[in-house]
Amino acid sequence: MIRLLVADDHPAFRRGLQFMLADTDDISIEGEAATGAKAVELANQLAPDVILMDLRMPDLDGIEATRRLSRNNPAPAIVVLTMFEDDDSVLAAMRAGARGYLLKGAEQDEIVRAIRAAAAGEAIFGPQIAQRVIDHFTHSARSTTTAFPALTERERQVLELIAAGKGNASIAHELMINLKTVRNHVSNIFTKLQVSDRSAAIVRARQSGLGGT
Repeated sequence: MIRLLVADDHPAFRRGLQFMLADTDDISIEGEAATGAKAVELANQLAPDVILMDLRMPDLDGIEATRRLSRNNPAPAIVVLTMFEDDDSVLAAMRAGARGYLLKGAEQDEIVRAIRAAAAGEAIFGPQIAQRVIDHFTHSARSTTTAFPALTERERQVLELIAAGKGNASIAHELMINLKTVRNHVSNIFTKLQVSDRSAAIVRARQSGLGGT
């Protein structure tokens, strides 16, 4: 039995979910929360397997509630169920630890499938959201590839690790190459990026999307 917590500030929508899931014999709604703060409280009390989480709620929004609950051990699998499909909301939910993201117009089968998949440790996204995620990462990959066309693939890997704050020894260990080779790559990178030191290389790399922020 999958123990489910529903977090949404609209009573009618919560009732609709209850009705929708009434016929499923492997999902049990263990609690409901109308605010983000209540969702965190109930999740800590009930330890549900899965939480259906709205993004816009009083007291605490769904992103912050997801972030807090993702720190639990074990953490519940959180599936966002919302009206918002903009890139910022989708990516913020993923960064906070959401296992899935669906829009409120999703069909019953899609919601049930997402709950089961999340409970099984999978990540699942609605068709529109999946395409947004693919487009985002495809665009990011193209941006970083075209940003420094003079770099070899290995030099790009080294630059990625430099931008992430790794030292030469750590880079050598991670890429399983010797320290002298790393130093040579770093020197080549500085020359090709026309920078004089590591700090300037990090700034250039991060401006192009490498290494995080």
